[in-house]
Amino acid sequence: MFETFRNAWKIEDLRKKLLFTLLIIVLFRLGCAVPVPFIAKEALTAWVGGQSGSLFGYFDMLTGGSFSRASLFALSVTPYINASIIIQLLTVAIPALERLAKEGEDGRRKLTRITRYTGAGIALGLGIGYYFLLRGQDALLYGAGKPVFEQIFSAVVIVLSFVAGSMLIQWLGEQIDVKGIGNGISILIFAGIVSRMTSVFSTAKAWIDLAAQGEVRFIFALVLTPLIAIAVVVFIVILNAAERRIPVMYAKRVVGRKMYGGQNTHIPIKVNMSGVMPVIFASALASIPGTIGGFFPNLYDPSAHPFASSFLRAFNTTGWFYAVIYLLLIIGFNYFYVATQYNPVEIANNLRSNSGTIPGYRPGKPTSDFITKVLGKITFIGALFLGVVAILPIVLSAIFQISGLSLGGTSLLIVVGVALDTARSLESYMLMRHHKGFLE
Repeated sequence: MFETFRNAWKIEDLRKKLLFTLLIIVLFRLGCAVPVPFIAKEALTAWVGGQSGSLFGYFDMLTGGSFSRASLFALSVTPYINASIIIQLLTVAIPALERLAKEGEDGRRKLTRITRYTGAGIALGLGIGYYFLLRGQDALLYGAGKPVFEQIFSAVVIVLSFVAGSMLIQWLGEQIDVKGIGNGISILIFAGIVSRMTSVFSTAKAWIDLAAQGEVRFIFALVLTPLIAIAVVVFIVILNAAERRIPVMYAKRVVGRKMYGGQNTHIPIKVNMSGVMPVIFASALASIPGTIGGFFPNLYDPSAHPFASSFLRAFNTTGWFYAVIYLLLIIGFNYFYVATQYNPVEIANNLRSNSGTIPGYRPGKPTSDFITKVLGKITFIGALFLGVVAILPIVLSAIFQISGLSLGGTSLLIVVGVALDTARSLESYMLMRHHKGFLE
């Protein structure tokens, strides 16, 4: 991977793209440090510090500390991710959106605009919920006891700041997509997680102190955590490199005085075609109940809200129900992504138009049925690998009763996946430019 980046740096165009991506990451990190006015962030930071193993601790890691500091980018990319999920699901259900998806570049631009507006609406809802969370933690400078006008004015400024920050992050991600390298949103999430990696050392020190006091479970955690991290990295590398090759034979044909075809090739189908996005989407969707519960903690009171309390507690990030839902969402989003990116009927038609056949299968429907069958098996294997890697730390956390493990696996999964996807993007650019050092 490092060799890929070193070779890419030698190409002027790729060097400009890498520098532009780095500039966007720097701007993103600066935005994570810009404070939102009228907030006493010390009270919120202290509260989030005690939630290190919870959903809010996970949010804080994903946002690079912006959540606990109540900075401009506190909502991070969550509104955009949720909006993307909603629009992609509605594209299958609503004919008008489905027609837009098939209209080429113009249709995709319209869908992107709709996603932006939906993301702004979700950001507004989350911003209002975040405001109530701040008020519940006494983290507002103009809270209860202040004049009503000051309370309203500060509330409007705080909510609009959060919404503006979320939309700015979305714009920064789109700039990376257009002028940089890799998937913009994934890279910003990657930057947020990496910036919080220093907390690993403080967690390890705390575990060492507890292990020295005779806490056997922390001894196991100190041994298992590095092994889990290595296993996750190995699994993701294997998963990204694995592929199924469907053999294809092209018949010979004469056009004028030249003969075409006659060669044998293959259709490569990667085991993990959707990359790390299903994990990001699944974690964002599975975290919605916990987010609502965090914004409105009174819902956890079983005497006042018995149904809401039991429902929200079921989505505890260390619980078995959350692990099962998380696994099913990862598998579901894998299938959904593959269905939107791969069209077996179109592949079969292209093969037939170019006199290509898969040995043992007639052109047309038999070929498309075979590709669909292979695609389903490969997608399930890739989804199962991702799901097991994602929920393994949750299972170990439940066994040893250590909350720090339950969310670390997902973070490492995202970091490794984004790094490999970015390296793959660089390799694609270098292949298109016939980079001599890479092709040899």
